Amino acid sequence: MRLAPPDFDNLSPDQQRVYDMIMAGPRGRVRGPLALWLHRPELAEAAQTLGSYCRYNSSLPKRLSELAIMTLLAEWKVELPWWAHQQSAAEAGLSPELLDALSSGRVPELDNQQDRLVYEVTKSLAKEHRVPEALYREALETLGKDAMVDLVGVVGYYSLIAMTADLFDLSPSDGRERVFPPKS
Repeated sequence: MRLAPPDFDNLSPDQQRVYDMIMAGPRGRVRGPLALWLHRPELAEAAQTLGSYCRYNSSLPKRLSELAIMTLLAEWKVELPWWAHQQSAAEAGLSPELLDALSSGRVPELDNQQDRLVYEVTKSLAKEHRVPEALYREALETLGKDAMVDLVGVVGYYSLIAMTADLFDLSPSDGRERVFPPKS
């Protein structure tokens, strides 16, 4: 880890307010990128609000949301958020085979049209930084405008998570086996 979170026992009043807000929310703990963002409590508060919406209040069904998250995290090859979302992804119905394909960089077998479109849109945004017109139209027609807006929100928020985890070299500290090869 390149930067440690602030000392939770010695937070500024603004940091403490945001820390308490996160603790009182559905997460119930402050760790990973949220902990690092507390260095800038305004960022932590804004990101926490966006993250809470994307994770708990989005119009995307949980399965599609977790598929987008895991697709994005696999593209970034970031350990800590991958581990943090593995159980949620499994609970949302993503199979071990699907998660293995994503983490290995293989195109997963997706029989469901909505799954395929969420995967393709997310992958396109993450890799190409754009979505081809034909894919956009098919996804909009199939998923609907609300889901498309929320999908870009989920991809954007988890890109911030991935960038934070990557830049500050956040990894699980409990000795778990790596999912992705180490970055040089």
